[in-house]
Amino acid sequence: LERPALDKAAGEEFLQEAFQILLEEAVRKGTDVAEKVCDWKEPPELRELLDLELRDHGEPAQRLLERCRDVIRYSVKTCERGGADPGGARLIPTGTGSRPIPAWQAEAAYTYEIAPVFVLMEEVVLAKLRELVGWSSGDGTFCPGGSISNMYAMNVARFRRFPESRQKGGRALPRLALFASQESHYSVQKGAAFLGIGTDNVFLVRADERGKMIPEELEKEIGRAKGEVRLRHSPGGSSARPLSPAAVPLSPVPTCCPAPRCTAAWGGSALLSRKHRHLLAGIER
Repeated sequence: LERPALDKAAGEEFLQEAFQILLEEAVRKGTDVAEKVCDWKEPPELRELLDLELRDHGEPAQRLLERCRDVIRYSVKTCERGGADPGGARLIPTGTGSRPIPAWQAEAAYTYEIAPVFVLMEEVVLAKLRELVGWSSGDGTFCPGGSISNMYAMNVARFRRFPESRQKGGRALPRLALFASQESHYSVQKGAAFLGIGTDNVFLVRADERGKMIPEELEKEIGRAKGEVRLRHSPGGSSARPLSPAAVPLSPVPTCCPAPRCTAAWGGSALLSRKHRHLLAGIER
């Protein structure tokens, strides 16, 4: 904006116009089956239409409102019935209405002193999620996505087995191995590289035609790793391949490879379903 935050009345007027655009273009049209799911443009054309160049000067409010319309127009309407977004959910008015509250409060939930209400809400939600998994105690954190969630889980697994890793670092540890389905998310390999485990020490376990890890193949890979790297392992697991309904039967997973922590991204929502939660039987391990 030109002269940001200097004119309170103009700021309120801008917010009212912006939310009117959101209500009309994103909510009403975005949930109307008569509207397109997406006004598709190829990348070169879309770059020209959106004018994405970063400039040194601000822009008037009306230009920013035009940009709001353009962003909505050329985005995929995931909440429309014809849309099939594999990584998100449809628009729910009550949830959408709650999203601006943290932004308006300008609070980030780092500590209780900064965001007392949101920190308490986080603790309650995490406690309920642990209850759904089957744990009576524990801790947790909300993550910005599946990639960092997998990396956190790998790091916690390593710390639980080798708590000295926090002080001494990876060079003081024995060679570790990590096991995941061959259909697992690319973040498993990425996490192994980031954490110093090494991608050569990631053992991918064969899956069946539906993408489900085969528990017997996991036992074979553990045996192979023991012979190759004198295994003292940091176990990893994947209950389903990314964006797929294929679930791994967790109960038969060998007890020699207990999962010390779990992440629940896309498939974790099955825990909320009385009909489908059996697919995650054994996750409490």
